[in-house]
Amino acid sequence: MWNQPQFGKTDLETGPSRTLYPMMLESPELRWSFIRKIYSIVAVQLLLTVAVGAIVVSYHPIVTFLTTTSGGLACYILLIITPFITLCPLYYYHQRHPVNYILLGIFTVSLAFAVGLTCAFTSGKVILEAVILTAVVVVSLTLFTFWAAKKGYDFNFLGPFLFGAIMVLFIFALIQILFPLGRISVMIYGCLAAIIFCGYIVYDTDNLIKRYTYDEYIWAAVALYLDIINLFMALLTIFRAADS
Repeated sequence: MWNQPQFGKTDLETGPSRTLYPMMLESPELRWSFIRKIYSIVAVQLLLTVAVGAIVVSYHPIVTFLTTTSGGLACYILLIITPFITLCPLYYYHQRHPVNYILLGIFTVSLAFAVGLTCAFTSGKVILEAVILTAVVVVSLTLFTFWAAKKGYDFNFLGPFLFGAIMVLFIFALIQILFPLGRISVMIYGCLAAIIFCGYIVYDTDNLIKRYTYDEYIWAAVALYLDIINLFMALLTIFRAADS
């Protein structure tokens, strides 16, 4: 329910101005605290990703080892699959501190290595363009979703459509790997991926505001982090194809 101001005054901390969406039943302070915690975790993940990615890009022996030696190739494959493997124990231990943070750190670092390896073969101009556009899109969509939730809009209906879109994108990527269709198809893939993950940013932010329980902070952080990273990779794909 809307919090009612006492004696005709609006408390800025507990009154309507702090309520996230109409007919909110839970404490706005608790939900705002939860939201701040999630964005703090995601910010640390992104900073860690930037740090690891910068090391991979700037220290060329790492790329040389991972791409030119048999042992490096095995390590490269391991780095690619480690984030997916880590999600399994993270599912079971996401409420157990500090195991959940350790697993989250492993997940983030391994994914950061994969991002760094992709950036190592990309020009600095393209990376900068993708970073700037990703930041603008993420901030804009986040602000829009909070505004829309305040106005009573709900984006839960996007779930089935986004899942179906991800399946189409996966099949598209598989076809592109087996039967390369050229630069135009790569750009189309990047555009589709960018649109889909823009939708996921709105969807997951809406869930963060309304649906995630306070014990699901790890999963909420993973979801938003993956949305941002995948959006960045999609934009990077578009700019690389356009620049080639």
